Amino acid sequence: MKKVTKLNPWITYETEVQHSRFCDPACGPSPAEKLTPQHLKLLRDAFTRPRPAAQKHDRIRKSRRADVEDGVRFEEFQQVLRTVIGPDIEDTWVDRFFCEVDISCSGQVTWKQLCSYLLLEFTERERASVPTAALLQQPHVQHCSHNKRETTVRVVAVSYPPPLRYLSISKGGQVTMWNSSLHILRSIGLAGDMTEEVAHTRRFRGWVTDVVYMGSVHRVAVATDSRDLHFINVSTANIFEEIHVYGFRSVPTALCYWNDAQCPDRPPLLMLGDEKGGVHLMWFLYSSKGLFVKTSKKQNSCQRHFFPDLCENTNIISHRYIPNIHLEPITKVMFDPGSNVIMTSSQSDCSSVVFLNLTLKREPYVWRINQGVKCFDYSASLQLMVTGGSDRAVRFWSRFVTTRPVSTLLGHCSTVLDVAIYQPMEQIFSYSRDAELRIWDISSHHCLKTIHLQFPCLQLGRIPEHGNFPFLLVAPRRPAETQPHLLVACKDYLALLKLARTRGGRGGEWLTDEDGGPGLSCALYNPTLRQVVTGHMDSSVSLWEVETGRRRLQIVNAHGEEELLCMTLDSTHRRLITGAGNGTIKVWNLLNGLNLHKLEPVSNSDVSKLICLKDNKLLAVGRSRRIVQYDIAAAKDMYVNADLSWKSTAVHQSDVLAVCECSALGVVATADQDGEVIVWRVDTQGPLLHLHTQTQAGVSPPVDNLLFLQHRAQNRKQRNRGVLVSSSAGSLCFWSICGAGHTYGQFYAPEQPRTRVLSVSSDQAKNTILVSGDTTGWLQIWDITDYAVNEGELFSQQPPLLQRWRAHKQGVVKVEVLEVEEAEKMNGSFIFSASADGSAALWTKDGDLVRSFGQEVMWNLMASAKYQRSNDGSAESH
Repeated sequence: MKKVTKLNPWITYETEVQHSRFCDPACGPSPAEKLTPQHLKLLRDAFTRPRPAAQKHDRIRKSRRADVEDGVRFEEFQQVLRTVIGPDIEDTWVDRFFCEVDISCSGQVTWKQLCSYLLLEFTERERASVPTAALLQQPHVQHCSHNKRETTVRVVAVSYPPPLRYLSISKGGQVTMWNSSLHILRSIGLAGDMTEEVAHTRRFRGWVTDVVYMGSVHRVAVATDSRDLHFINVSTANIFEEIHVYGFRSVPTALCYWNDAQCPDRPPLLMLGDEKGGVHLMWFLYSSKGLFVKTSKKQNSCQRHFFPDLCENTNIISHRYIPNIHLEPITKVMFDPGSNVIMTSSQSDCSSVVFLNLTLKREPYVWRINQGVKCFDYSASLQLMVTGGSDRAVRFWSRFVTTRPVSTLLGHCSTVLDVAIYQPMEQIFSYSRDAELRIWDISSHHCLKTIHLQFPCLQLGRIPEHGNFPFLLVAPRRPAETQPHLLVACKDYLALLKLARTRGGRGGEWLTDEDGGPGLSCALYNPTLRQVVTGHMDSSVSLWEVETGRRRLQIVNAHGEEELLCMTLDSTHRRLITGAGNGTIKVWNLLNGLNLHKLEPVSNSDVSKLICLKDNKLLAVGRSRRIVQYDIAAAKDMYVNADLSWKSTAVHQSDVLAVCECSALGVVATADQDGEVIVWRVDTQGPLLHLHTQTQAGVSPPVDNLLFLQHRAQNRKQRNRGVLVSSSAGSLCFWSICGAGHTYGQFYAPEQPRTRVLSVSSDQAKNTILVSGDTTGWLQIWDITDYAVNEGELFSQQPPLLQRWRAHKQGVVKVEVLEVEEAEKMNGSFIFSASADGSAALWTKDGDLVRSFGQEVMWNLMASAKYQRSNDGSAESH
């Protein structure tokens, strides 16, 4: 994602545009990729040399301004490219190239426009080649008051029972359970010495050194400087200390736990690095029945075990001690099950990091680093190790090369306390003692972002206190599990940072709101480009390929922080017009995402609907209660003035909610919040008809949507029948514009009472079906072939219901019948629906789900396939 500003001399770009073709090779090469410097020189000569048509009108050309260039139309542009590049270039490639260069959609391309396009293209490609940091938003900082101003040693993620929780433990032994939003659920203290129990002063008096979550047995192991281990049961919401193992010969300083998820019967392994540089290995032989034999019959009472006695009882655990791996205390322990290697670190110069085979039959790999290692992380798939320490450098190491690092990254001004490899983005997180977080790219070794975390405990001139392990990186394998995030602990504060899932940033995110994405406010289908356009509440716009489901382009902050309310296409289907809640209207190029025009707002109120007439005259309606016209066809400047020539002043008495056009009849229909529908003549720009519906209570509900049945309007026999459909309080009304009687039919569409229909659509080539989407997320398909077509007959019953299904969990904001010729031959027509819950999906007419837009799995719409319907009928992935 990138920021584009003033790359074109006559256009100012204010938004962030993400082109999928720069990030995804499957999107195909850009037209500019085929152009070499020699090609550009030949193109310049071809564009600037006099053409026969120009020589014929040389006298006219001399009367023009010297800085105005003649444009090249598509046929001549195609001929020039065939001459320069070769005669075998594809017509589709030339057409795409011409459309992308012609940003004003004028049908002509000048040499100045071509240069501006190529400059923008290569600049975007250069910026897209530089990866962006995985951080999505600013950190969320939370205070842990239960710590009693003591430092948090470590935070672990507790996945069972769901949902995801966090467990933090302070240096003084205070255990705190958090939910995923960093709200405290429960807090307990570690048990102290048994001899103090009589005096009722029993409390923990040591210091915690490390914590590890034992996922397969639902326990948390806590190591302390009292040479003991505390096991906390986290299998329920009511956490409690269950086991206390004491009597270690040295202080355990680092913990690691591993279990074989593929083979649950295999004994899990707990590893303890101690202050003498050795490692304890403890296999729990009967972990499914319990870690140790109970010594007390009291329920939920703490079981105490003397460690030397446990080692002698080989029926419970299998213990092994590997001494003298390091000369100083071990700072971290990791385990790689693929190679059966234990990885340990210390701040010793002689043995900073050691990779030791569990069988001890192979020579260990030993890294000797000046001033030792404070922290490290290892990725088996990347064969990469990252270290950090007191020398303030972050180093990349190859798995089998111990003498020289792959790279040494400088930038931190104090000791590096923790590092983490974020494999989905191929980036490294490093954190130093001065609360500075840096994000590094693995491939380029560049620092992508530096963040100074603003913890409230920070004081000027003082270095904040940290625990031994400040990081917790949560990166789920499946996107449906949870949002990737990073937790950073500083003294008694926690900072939560949300991360992107893939190197594409938001381009790889899901569209559905279940993963924290923005909800949808509007959507439409572009039949020319065969793309679906979705508008979001966070003022972003996304373009999706219908045939594959891939996102082609994204515009972020289209209207700043204002919610996007409506959108429409121009007559060429190459420009998108969007309207926001503050009255602003913008015109965008759909091929490159550039902001072409900004339209003058009449007021600062909502723009509820937009429609573009065939001559590219744009009509806007909303809270201004007027029809405002803009001429975007003749617009050459960035700003386009409003035209108030329509005789709409004081015609609507309430906010206008809907508008639609019928070019065959030369009329436009608008509807307001009072339930009034007004039909206007386009040529006179004045009102023609006033239509009004009333319920049985005499109250007129707002009109939510309007639709002209274009095929009926073009048919001379049916144009006097019901050609206009309005939706009001769930009732669909069919109106005649030209006939003597105006009401031809009315029926209630939703299944549930007090439900509104927000969107209706029809197959405009035939007008045989009508699709409606209501506020409960249901879609209905009606057979309207013979409905409201007989003169003098009022249809009060429902037309035949062909299909009904639950498409979304919330209201349907847009439904549209997709008329794709190739798809109709193979699978029939498709239904596109978008919902306020953030989901957009493609369906067959039988209610079977093709796919939801925004999924990682692409589809092929043209391939013959059997589509599925979810159990609840909702538009969800399978």
